[in-house]
Formats: sequence, structure tokens, C-alpha cells
Amino acid sequence: MRQPEEIHPRFVTAFNSGDIDAIMALYEPNATFVPQPGQVVQGQDAIRQALLQFLALKGTVQVKDIFTVHGPGIALVRGQWKLTGTGPEGKPIEMGGQSVEVLRQQSNGEWLYALDHPFGAD
Repeated sequence: MRQPEEIHPRFVTAFNSGDIDAIMALYEPNATFVPQPGQVVQGQDAIRQALLQFLALKGTVQVKDIFTVHGPGIALVRGQWKLTGTGPEGKPIEMGGQSVEVLRQQSNGEWLYALDHPFGAD
């Protein structure tokens, strides 16, 4: 991914196909993720476990880009997301939020999540 603006479309494609490895490829090894307000996890293993809970809903996610602000080797991204799926009891579930994410450019030129807060602008 050569531009930070590519992060949301790549996340959506990976999530909607249920590809946890493709999702995890978007995160730095020591990235920080907020799976729900008030809960913070760090590192690939913890983020994977948190995201697997969202994938278990067998739903689809949509993300609308709000803005991207570029800095030298860093970018601030904001999106509006909506996830529809099926809860544990088989009932439809819908959730959403206003995300704030910090991406960092890697030595190979790729942009990855350093901080991902799906509820950061709620």
C-alpha cells in the first residue's frame, strides 16, 4: 500500500472476505487497537484475537473516508464505519462508529496501522 488512503479499502476487502491474515498484514507488529471503548490491546496476537470476535459476526463492514492528513512518514486517518452481521443468538447486529487511525510509513514504503481506534471520534 503506497498511500495511506488505501488503508480503508484494503481493510474492507480483507474483512468482508474473512481473511484475518490479510487484515493483520495492515498492522505494525506492536500496533495498538481499541476493540471497544475503554479497552486497549497491543501487539499482533492481541489484535488478532480482538478482530476474530468481529469476524465471528460473519458480517460485512463498510467504511467511508472522512479525511487523511499526511505528515512526514505518518498519517492521521478518519473514517465512518458500519458493521452488519449476526449475533451469537442468531439475531441481526448492527454497529458502527467514527474511527481515528494513525498510520506509519515503513522502511519499504508501505503504510501500516500504528494506532487504530474505531470509536475514537464518537
